[in-house]
Amino acid sequence: MQYQTSHDFISAVTKRNPDQPEFIQAITEVIESVWPFLKANPRFTELSLLDRLVEPERVVIFRVSWIDDAGQVQVNRGYRVQHNSALGPYKGGLRFHPSVNLAILKFLAFEQTLKNSLTTLPIGGGKGGSDFNPKGKSQQEVMRFCQAFITELYRHIGSNTDVPAGDIGVGGREVGYMAGMYKKLTNQADCVFTGKGISFGGSLIRPEATGYGTVYFAKHMLAEKNMTFDGLRVSVSGSGNVAQFAIEKALSLGAKVITASDSSGTVIDEDGFTTEKLELLKQIKNVEY
Repeated sequence: MQYQTSHDFISAVTKRNPDQPEFIQAITEVIESVWPFLKANPRFTELSLLDRLVEPERVVIFRVSWIDDAGQVQVNRGYRVQHNSALGPYKGGLRFHPSVNLAILKFLAFEQTLKNSLTTLPIGGGKGGSDFNPKGKSQQEVMRFCQAFITELYRHIGSNTDVPAGDIGVGGREVGYMAGMYKKLTNQADCVFTGKGISFGGSLIRPEATGYGTVYFAKHMLAEKNMTFDGLRVSVSGSGNVAQFAIEKALSLGAKVITASDSSGTVIDEDGFTTEKLELLKQIKNVEY
């Protein structure tokens, strides 16, 4: 083996990426967990496969200039980490949040590559986004930003190249703005985005999929221990689309959901959420005032 220990490999990756702690943490967790297998099967470490796995194939960084409602030009930074296309086109979400930086997106793109490989579908892994904060922005400002963002990114994506989706700060509305602008720029109405609204060519159960899937995954984990959700106390982090449908599915399976949260704090309900309380949460989080 080129590296005698997992520490040797992680040290080499850290040396190449000294200012990216989130990325290093993700690499460390994966490599340390699979190292015994790699050591017992050295053929998987030949030809620098590990080095190639953790190094993105391409990183695109670009300026996003857009005009706010006051007529002032604002500038944000956009990213697309195209991590690995060994299995197929890059696939992964776009995140709009002030915390977004290259280290976080590299970590997410790396993990997306591994997650996508488990689906057995012919898709690779990627991730992108911007440090743009949609919170407090008008609908027109969000639209102008999305259009400016995709004007810079469109030449790097395509149905056979890279298929983005939504993530934090990017829902069906934002995906719709970007997909519409992509169509306008390329004169092509192909499937370059997933997560679109149903009226815009999206999948019927897409809004529920991630939240339901999270609970189904936990259901199978519980089954390994001969357990079910019935009567269990469940803590849910978040209160957006994924969290709302995770709560919905957990309740339907008999769980007692006691928490929901957002960036401003956490709600703890020792009596447990009910369908009525969940509907109130959806109204508070989903309705624009």
